[in-house]
Amino acid sequence: MTFQLDSLPVLSRSTVEREETLREDPRRQAELWQDGRVLVVDPRGRTPIRSGGTVLAFQKATGDGPPTEALLLGEEKGVGYWALPVESSAPDSGLDWRSWQDIGNAEGEQWLDLRAAGSFLDATAAGLFTTAVALLNWHRRAKFCANCGSAVDRVKSGWATQCPQCGREEYPRTDPAVICLVHDRDDTQVLLARQPVWPKGRYSVLAGFVEAGESLEACVAREICEEVGVDVADIRYLGSQPWPFPRSLMLGFAASADPLQPTRLADGEIEEAHWVAREVVREALAAEAEGREHWLGLPGPTSIARRMLESWAAA
Repeated sequence: MTFQLDSLPVLSRSTVEREETLREDPRRQAELWQDGRVLVVDPRGRTPIRSGGTVLAFQKATGDGPPTEALLLGEEKGVGYWALPVESSAPDSGLDWRSWQDIGNAEGEQWLDLRAAGSFLDATAAGLFTTAVALLNWHRRAKFCANCGSAVDRVKSGWATQCPQCGREEYPRTDPAVICLVHDRDDTQVLLARQPVWPKGRYSVLAGFVEAGESLEACVAREICEEVGVDVADIRYLGSQPWPFPRSLMLGFAASADPLQPTRLADGEIEEAHWVAREVVREALAAEAEGREHWLGLPGPTSIARRMLESWAAA
């Protein structure tokens, strides 16, 4: 049996047009600013969200044109969408990615991050919030020229920086990471592991960063072997999702392995690893949906890991 992702990962959804020419058109930018919608994001990556964690609380654009720190996220049906960093002193909502089941019941306006709110937003809002967080994270870490060390200027509506001293341009960085659902050759079990820092009982599929000069498939094989000591075969691509914490792109794969091969856990990285039957994963998903306890805690619904497990369990 060959499974595929049954739908797009939630942070891969987007409807707003990213037209590159707009980023170098001051006249059009001024027009889009006049009736634009502004998404404010604080240093913790949170934005105000209303209606039970489902609607972004956009601000109204003010002034004749966008300020220099404004980032043009895109345009949809003549409406310009922007992002602005703010130094928010908003109180903590108490809701984070570990308590996503409570988000849908939260009333009023809450400042939530992408992990907590991503799965409750529609495609437009999810794409805007994801892009805003990714760009702002990059700007917070790219204030100086990598060539000469001078402070850089934002250009192209926040989609690049330019050094006023040496002229070097730089664009947002994205770090590729692989994430792989390893199943047995009969496709009845999945290999799940947990890191020591995760909440008790939380398990997920395995992941790791792509190294310089390495193919994606080679990275999958290396990371699985390094983390749990298992050799994989039949590596195939499933899909991808941006993960701007701070700047990753998760590239999802599936692979097969022999469950009789002994595991060898990476010291300090992997605390446990188990082969889990499909029925157990289905039971865990059902228990979570019904608000019941289950020994197998699964990754949050914003992650591609969750979409991979749900798709495999339903196959």
